[in-house]
Amino acid sequence: MSELIQISKKPSWFKVQFPDGQNYREVRELVKQNNIHTICQEGKCPNIGDCWNRRTASFMLLGDTCTRACRYCNVKTGNQGQAVDPEEPRKVAESIKVMGIKYAVITSVDRDDLEDGGASQYIKTIEEIRKIDPTIRIELLTPDYKDSLKSVVDARPDVFGHNIETVRRVHKKVRAKGDYDYSLELLRKAKEFDPKMITKSGMMVGLGETNEEILSTLKDLREQSIDIVTIGQYLRPTERHEKVHRYVTPDEFKSFEQEGKKLGFKNVFSGPLVRSSFHADELVNEDDFR
Repeated sequence: MSELIQISKKPSWFKVQFPDGQNYREVRELVKQNNIHTICQEGKCPNIGDCWNRRTASFMLLGDTCTRACRYCNVKTGNQGQAVDPEEPRKVAESIKVMGIKYAVITSVDRDDLEDGGASQYIKTIEEIRKIDPTIRIELLTPDYKDSLKSVVDARPDVFGHNIETVRRVHKKVRAKGDYDYSLELLRKAKEFDPKMITKSGMMVGLGETNEEILSTLKDLREQSIDIVTIGQYLRPTERHEKVHRYVTPDEFKSFEQEGKKLGFKNVFSGPLVRSSFHADELVNEDDFR
């Protein structure tokens, strides 16, 4: 069974190769052997073949069960999360070493059942990666921490990411336990805690928003001094999830990119198959780092 999202009536501009190839198979086996999770698999990302054949992956901490049930996300949900694996940070770091990754993306499920939301696991993972190779660049894609944000920023990731996900009007419908304004506040605080750190956010389109609302969201993000933003097409993982309200055209994606750059973002990656961690290493310049 293909690990790709099954898209019905997809437009002609959606062309995704079946995931295969030596590198893809090696990465899949490595992930399986180490019993680690990736958002590539759990989220049924359409780019899994591209990324794994480039020997890159987005590692997902804290198990494969999320305490939230967002209407767009394929990750399993449950009221009580799994036990935290104390060996997970080391196993992720060792997998990064074996894969030869020089730019690592670390994300996680939401863990509202944990006092710190899982922040300590991020910090330990950063420490383990830097033990192996302090030159590896580390990008985080985090949940909306309440009181643990500063401790994560103090661990000095190279890029701090938190996705706004969608426009204000649609936000509560598809992300019931999230809060649009709180996400903006979190991004603002992260930048305030470390003004030299690169900050990043991402959003999906095709969830019922208008183009005007997309541009308004870009303005909201830029007002928080966000450096990089990604914009991609929402794809429905299963019939249980929110429907695709529309397929945004490549020309529209191009216009979002142009408008975003006018607002002052360092980089805007906008396209049908764009995801927040897709080609993440190509969205930053070495000169942008501290």
